Amino acid sequence: MPTVSVMYPAMPTTLGDVLPYARVAENTSGRRLWLGQSFTIETHTVFAALTGMGIDVGFGTAVTLMPLRHPMTAAVNARSVAALSGHTYISGLGPGGRELQRRVNGRPYDKPVTAARHYIRMMRTLLDGSMATDDGPWQTEGIEIAALDTPAVEIGLGVLRLPMARLAGEAADWAITWLTPLGFLRERLVPAMEEAARAAGRPARPKVASVVHCALARPGRNLQQISLKAVGPHLIAPHYTDMLNQAGIPVDRSDPAAGAQLLIDHNLFATGTADDIADTITAYHQAGIDDVIVNVCGLHMHEGPGAAIRDLTAITTAFARRSTR
Repeated sequence: MPTVSVMYPAMPTTLGDVLPYARVAENTSGRRLWLGQSFTIETHTVFAALTGMGIDVGFGTAVTLMPLRHPMTAAVNARSVAALSGHTYISGLGPGGRELQRRVNGRPYDKPVTAARHYIRMMRTLLDGSMATDDGPWQTEGIEIAALDTPAVEIGLGVLRLPMARLAGEAADWAITWLTPLGFLRERLVPAMEEAARAAGRPARPKVASVVHCALARPGRNLQQISLKAVGPHLIAPHYTDMLNQAGIPVDRSDPAAGAQLLIDHNLFATGTADDIADTITAYHQAGIDDVIVNVCGLHMHEGPGAAIRDLTAITTAFARRSTR
């Protein structure tokens, strides 16, 4: 059954900032709170602290960055959250940009998709209780982690274009998409995952979670500015603009403000009433998306967390209402 879950849309500086989002997540069908990579309070630490406060949800990352932790550390972090929360944990991963790779590792990955393949293979080997072999750009030979009975850890990959979609189909439990048009998902990425899964002898493609940016159209609200706050850096990033142009949204890196409006015009930034946005979520589900991650980042950054939580609650309530009809 397709679900809805919640994204905390910033790098947390206090648990009090995250707690209202976690409370909303408790009342969604997915019962999951997602965070991205944090350079303030570390992501897995936030999850552990929320669990200690009595929050009863699953957690997921969308995504954390491979260069920042060895696959063994990633496996232990992920399993720790699963053990503490009592829920399946989704460890969403991505290689990050070339400059980050260079600064952290001394050089960028020669082939990011190949690096990701080695990384998730190593994580899965360790999580399954086996001993790692020397595989990829990490010192891994002979490494294993002690057995621990926990809920499952599922490994996700951040998927933007076809090469990573194929890798997700081959080896991941989840594909996690960000700023990806519905048509591009339905017509390009999901079929690529299905084909790769068949070629790898897997019984089914990975599940797909899509982050969908949202804001209600309220009187006096500047939706273009909210969209720009949410995704401005992505609209000047070559890999995102390439994907969007492939998908038929003619964004130009030199004009992110115009790109922000195009995202609204193409309903990639979902707006309107709460019921309108619930319609958009339903369209993702009908296209085969397993979990829609509602993200009110633009509102959080432009109008503050209070406005963001009001819209998030309205959107998730509107969707829940139609789900019970």
